[in-house]
Amino acid sequence: MLAGQVMSPIVLAVSLDASIYEAAETMVSAEVSALPVVDGTGRMVGIVSEADLMHRPEIGTEPRKGWLARFLGDSTRAAHEYVALHSRRVGDVMTRPVVTVEEKTPLADVARLMDQHRIKRVPVMRGDTVVGIVSRSNLLRALLSHDPQRPPSPQSDEALRRAVEAAVKGQAWESRWPVNVIVNAGVVHLWGFVGGEATAKAYRVAAENVPGVHKVENHLRHVPHDVGMGV
Repeated sequence: MLAGQVMSPIVLAVSLDASIYEAAETMVSAEVSALPVVDGTGRMVGIVSEADLMHRPEIGTEPRKGWLARFLGDSTRAAHEYVALHSRRVGDVMTRPVVTVEEKTPLADVARLMDQHRIKRVPVMRGDTVVGIVSRSNLLRALLSHDPQRPPSPQSDEALRRAVEAAVKGQAWESRWPVNVIVNAGVVHLWGFVGGEATAKAYRVAAENVPGVHKVENHLRHVPHDVGMGV
């Protein structure tokens, strides 16, 4: 049999800028295990699946690392892992590049690709267009119960500033350079220097996840790796 004979023909997609809660609700409602992620032109740029959303701190399923793994870990990798676990943006948690097949791909080849890449579904392409998904399926209903669309907590700007600093302190990716957190009317402004884009993103995600924060303005600048700490 061929991929086109067994695929799910109705393909839903989610925007690169959508929230993980929108993606999860779509998957649960449509009873699918993954969604292609598309940019503004409709081009597929990634895929978000139940596996990308299952390990979440909201429902207590985030993986735990031992002290040795934390000691030997790379700070950039730790920042990437933090973003994947804590960000609410599909573009931050999606999987890419995407392994795809064509409608005429034999199922034996589809199964081999799944085994080779350790994935549970593959999009089926007709030229540049996604026409279906061949998959195998879900822990998302619990995640939906933690939708953060709720009234902000009545905290002062000073309390929010301390909460953001506490969320960052001690993380494996914490910047070696000073970072200044300024909060005004619930809007967090991050100023200072970090080692790279991954760390800047991790700071933004940490601030976004503090209850009561309305918005985060990320002004952090990148410092080349060969620049040392100033005095």
